[in-house]
Amino acid sequence: MESSSSALSRLSNLQRHLHPPHSNSKIRQGLVKLSPEVAEALSTGHPVVALESTIISHGMPYPKNLETAKEVEAIVRENGAVPATVAILDGVPCVGLSMGELERLATLGTKAQKTARRDIAHVVANRGNGATTVSATMIFASMVGIHVFVTGGIGGVHRHGEQTMDISSDLTELGRTPIAVISAGVKSILDIPRTLEYLETQGVCVAAYNTNEFPAFFTERSGCKVWLQYANLKLKLGTGILIAVPIPKEHSASGGLIESAIQIALREARDKNITGNAETPFLLAKVNELTGGASLASSILLLVLSTCSDIALVKNNALVGAKIAVALTQLKEHSNRGDAE
Repeated sequence: MESSSSALSRLSNLQRHLHPPHSNSKIRQGLVKLSPEVAEALSTGHPVVALESTIISHGMPYPKNLETAKEVEAIVRENGAVPATVAILDGVPCVGLSMGELERLATLGTKAQKTARRDIAHVVANRGNGATTVSATMIFASMVGIHVFVTGGIGGVHRHGEQTMDISSDLTELGRTPIAVISAGVKSILDIPRTLEYLETQGVCVAAYNTNEFPAFFTERSGCKVWLQYANLKLKLGTGILIAVPIPKEHSASGGLIESAIQIALREARDKNITGNAETPFLLAKVNELTGGASLASSILLLVLSTCSDIALVKNNALVGAKIAVALTQLKEHSNRGDAE
């Protein structure tokens, strides 16, 4: 059994590296374990795409979660990049999982702790198993030099957040960790305009893929305009970039059904003056009622990914993320050649 002094020493070493930019010393010191495939890709300048692991452990039941994880990784490979699923196993942050490790995480399911930035120290110190959320995945990916991360959707400012201060740590992480996050936007059960305002306050560049309107996860449009800036990494601004990818058109019908139910539920909650802690349970129950249970109401709260449209979002994001990673690598190579000349 590890002594308390040894655990504290490992924890102290990890905490010192949560903020500084990429350095190979972190890997040499054993703070982060890279899979052989990811290590080779990073050393040779091959494009790499980080993937979160909460989608595996808390997203859907086994073996559907394992099948989906394999399919998403395959999409990244087919589009020219190396997938790097991130998790903490036995207290060791891992960037890139073997098939055996993926299966272990899938079978652990919710026994693996959902791990955001605030939870990393606890999971590592106790040699626990952690499924990384958006914020924790961003940290470890950036720590080893990965510049692109694909997820389903990000958290945001909850409705009435100006009173409750209920704001996802995903947003503050985007303001402090330099990585491009590819997502399907923010679910409209949240306050999208205030989420975008908060991201602006954090200095986060927000872009939408092939459109100038920010998508609302289940639908292509939210009514909020966004613009793109390409020089973030080059200028070393120290903040992340959020690139929101609209739902594929072939799945927009089912997404539209869910979005319509959400809007009805929101209006009813407003009419009945249901706010605060009572609002989210009411919205989830109402959306579930309106869609006959097909809405994945629980997924809005728990990130459960088990409908065709929801899984399709993640796969589409993986495709776009891989292409962005490849393009970024090509831009860097072109820039390096220009500097050499």
